[in-house]
Amino acid sequence: MAKNIQAIRGMNDYLPGETAIWQRIESTLKQVLGSYGYSEIRLPIVEQTPLFKRAIGEVTDVVEKEMYTFEDRNGDSLTLRPEGTAGCVRAGIEHGLLYNQEQRLWYIGPMFRHERPQKGRYRQFHQLGVEVFGLQGPDIDAELIMLTARWWRALGIADHVSLELNSIGSLDARASYRDALVAFLEQHVDKLDEDCKRRMYSNPLRVLDSKNPDVQTLLNDAPKLGDYLDEESREHFAGLCAYLDAAGIGYTVNQRLVRGLDYYNRTVFEWVTTSLGSQGTVCAGGRYDGLVEQLGGRAAPAVGFAMGLERLVLLVQAVNPEFKADSVVDIYLVASGDGTQTAAMLLAEAVRDTFPAGKLMTNYGGGNFKKQFARADKWGARVALVLGENEVANRQVVVKDLRSGEQQTVAQSEVATHLQTLLG
Repeated sequence: MAKNIQAIRGMNDYLPGETAIWQRIESTLKQVLGSYGYSEIRLPIVEQTPLFKRAIGEVTDVVEKEMYTFEDRNGDSLTLRPEGTAGCVRAGIEHGLLYNQEQRLWYIGPMFRHERPQKGRYRQFHQLGVEVFGLQGPDIDAELIMLTARWWRALGIADHVSLELNSIGSLDARASYRDALVAFLEQHVDKLDEDCKRRMYSNPLRVLDSKNPDVQTLLNDAPKLGDYLDEESREHFAGLCAYLDAAGIGYTVNQRLVRGLDYYNRTVFEWVTTSLGSQGTVCAGGRYDGLVEQLGGRAAPAVGFAMGLERLVLLVQAVNPEFKADSVVDIYLVASGDGTQTAAMLLAEAVRDTFPAGKLMTNYGGGNFKKQFARADKWGARVALVLGENEVANRQVVVKDLRSGEQQTVAQSEVATHLQTLLG
């Protein structure tokens, strides 16, 4: 007997009982994006490897250790996308969407990183990302944060997430700070763990968000990034804070918040939670005004964020059990007797024609009425349509409310209108 083939570790199947809650959450997210006027862009899962090396940074953990990279049959180096921003910028440049234009885009789909699988962090994971091009003021930064805050309210998790903000300034300001930070770390190298020692010269700002509590204590005496900001970045950050204050959105300024990818500048932010254990970041992003030019396009300001959907689903399920998946079936069509199956199929099609919003399942495989009603209950139907030989002969159907038990016989030509009233 052949050995069963199983899914790759960290790449999960999502079964019908799980995808229903995913669909409802995704529908909520998309509805809010539409209410702000954002448009969907669909991007390839595989890109040329140099795209990510140039965008993310050669010495980041993502590029050094986590990318799924391979050679295709032509000898080209290709990579399964580890994040979405680089591909979105590439598409914008390639199709002429960015220069002297404003774009407000979103995308959704799988990303891939080879890291140790754990709850809320997988090798194939799913992100929803939002990217805005052509706007450089703090007002659009604020809108993105307000949009995410609206998501949390719609999903019932607003009391379980908090916003952290920072400005990491211009590239020049960050270079000056980098030199000061390296000089400080060199004086205390004996107190650094191996990970921080490795990053000290290649990517020293990443030391700031080390999870090592001893390193965090040491950093209390380190130079502060805010002291090195250029004046334009200070004004931009002050403007962002003023907009958020006016909107009533609370936040904490965290000067150790830097984000893990090299392309960020000025605004960076994270929505974090304490309700999922160590996996605390729900949504994160910021400005990356230099990335379009860095990838070969004409300079264009840009800001965006990404959100891991696995983690969001876990959070909604953990703190808002009232947020239920939509029912798979609203109406279950029961039929028994000679000639009733054909009549049931035709009636089901007629109902779908005139009531397309209704989710109607027709019973197949026979069975007496008791068994068929048990199937209707299994699928969570609210209403049963019942056809027997008499109903077929009289072109009628029994409409039964499965919650109240009340039922009514109506003409088949009027059943769709009756269902619309019954189901709202």
